[in-house]
Amino acid sequence: MEAVKVGGKVPNFELEVYDPKTGGFGKVSLEDFMRERRWLVLFFYPADFTFVCPTELADLGEHYSELVEMGVEVVSVSTDTKYVHLAWQRSEKLLENVRYPMGADPTGKVSRMFGVYDEDTGLALRGTFIINPDGILVGSEINYYNVGRNAEELVRKMKANVYLMSHPDEACPAKWEPGKKTLRPSEDIVGRVHEALD
Repeated sequence: MEAVKVGGKVPNFELEVYDPKTGGFGKVSLEDFMRERRWLVLFFYPADFTFVCPTELADLGEHYSELVEMGVEVVSVSTDTKYVHLAWQRSEKLLENVRYPMGADPTGKVSRMFGVYDEDTGLALRGTFIINPDGILVGSEINYYNVGRNAEELVRKMKANVYLMSHPDEACPAKWEPGKKTLRPSEDIVGRVHEALD
């Protein structure tokens, strides 16, 4: 199966999850989020009970409420089972404040769909994918096993994506934050971006 590409429609998928908010198991599907007109961030990581992974999930947990306020749901995903997610979240102190669903992909089907499945190890690389309410993949970032991500940058990118969904004729420059100037691509600013941002 060819991995979904940025700008492409994401096929529906379903994941079993452990939900720390309820302390129980459930299922989520892309169709559910699209029906609710919500954004979805899939946050793939290699494995539970490892080293860099709990630091990333904890960092993401610190920004979760801010993402939810923007209409975003987060689902972390590894190839562990939902039972391992439950045990890990209950035992790892760094995960105390994790409140987003933790997706189980033991067959690697969803990890393959997004091009993060490592056939040699059976694990997922560190991949972050942003899917808009129309089911279009608008953001993709993949890191190797040994480099953790920064949730602050994910929040910044989400702010830009949410803004652009309702302002499709604009573009957000580097380091854009709400309230800062955007760009309106046209022949008038070719070679004059500096002036356009003044």
